[in-house]
Amino acid sequence: MPDRSLVHPLLSPGRPGAREFALLSGIEAVARAAQVSVLPVAMYAAFGDAGRVSALYLAAGLVSLVGGLLVPWATRLVPRRWVYTAGALLLVGGAAAAVAGGPLTALAVLANMLGAVTLFVCLNAYVLDSIPRHDLPRTESLRLSYTALAWTVGPVTGVLLHAAWRPAPFLVAAVAAVVLVAVFWALRLGNGRLIVRARAPAPNPLAFLGRFLAQPRLVAGWSFATLRSCGWWVFTVYLPIYALEAGPGAWVGGLALSISSGFLFFAPLVQRRLRGRPVRQAVRSGFLGAGLFFAVAAVAALAHLAWPAVGLLLVAAAFLSLLDVFGGLPFLMAVKPSERAEMAAVYSSYRDASNVLAPGLAGAILHVAPLPAVFAGVAAGLFSAWALAGRLHPRLGAPRLRPGADPAG
Repeated sequence: MPDRSLVHPLLSPGRPGAREFALLSGIEAVARAAQVSVLPVAMYAAFGDAGRVSALYLAAGLVSLVGGLLVPWATRLVPRRWVYTAGALLLVGGAAAAVAGGPLTALAVLANMLGAVTLFVCLNAYVLDSIPRHDLPRTESLRLSYTALAWTVGPVTGVLLHAAWRPAPFLVAAVAAVVLVAVFWALRLGNGRLIVRARAPAPNPLAFLGRFLAQPRLVAGWSFATLRSCGWWVFTVYLPIYALEAGPGAWVGGLALSISSGFLFFAPLVQRRLRGRPVRQAVRSGFLGAGLFFAVAAVAALAHLAWPAVGLLLVAAAFLSLLDVFGGLPFLMAVKPSERAEMAAVYSSYRDASNVLAPGLAGAILHVAPLPAVFAGVAAGLFSAWALAGRLHPRLGAPRLRPGADPAG
């Protein structure tokens, strides 16, 4: 018998917790961050037009949206552990398509979107199964902190590797995805709680859309996540293209993505600093700040002030990072325990909805205006989320008062 005391704590038996989920998120982040700043530029090089790139991203987003909603249905036929594994292998396939290059770069984008949403749905279902509701904020901030290094180093490293040898960042992504599969199965060698199947098979998630639409708090929470993701989508895809077109160069886009990802290191600090305060306050501050700086960046870009525009977009990203910590809580705190698996699939669709909404609106804007107008368009969406967040309960996320306690103090 092996000495259990010598087993790493993350791989030892026990109930899966925040660290296990954070570890999986961190490895997945390596696979995606290595190519995040390279794929938009590769798409632009393959197809030669920002509008056409938007159309291809839109098509991939539509496919990914449907695929994400069907993940729980797939777990009726295949155990969840195999669905999660398939999601990781899609990242491997996407990297292979990117190495081939040319028109297959579009297939790489699609495979990456499908893989990411599959992993997201499965991991969120595990989190909702295993983490108590009151511990969700700490779990989310820990997951973000585990991904911080990958998202900080990955984008700029990917650009440098791509300049040295074009396939390099995609090969790094493929290796990381394989490691993700290995660690996922290694974690199961504990007591198997991480990847057990649900007690009852999940029904078709499309049947739960009615239940979702009937709960305004869930709809509002999903809208916050979608609009936040639209902000990140525009920042991730159009900042590198803008930097390439406006003169600073693709490396500036990669560096900006790395710097913005470095904000994730402060996620636990932000979570502790704002612990006990209403979620509404943090959510509104995030959307208002991000919207303002996207709008000012659009003005700077239209005035051909490329470097100030990049700096302003970085400040906007800091506010988006605040939303990464708190923006998902309005939804997660409103989910009923009996609907966790299905609502996890519905919630995950925000990423694919943003992959449809953002390139769709960006493509429409680019038909009549230059690229900086896209930054103004996302600012308008963020302002609308700020207004909607004003309808959240003023004490959402704050400690509950004891019976008979004085609310004033």
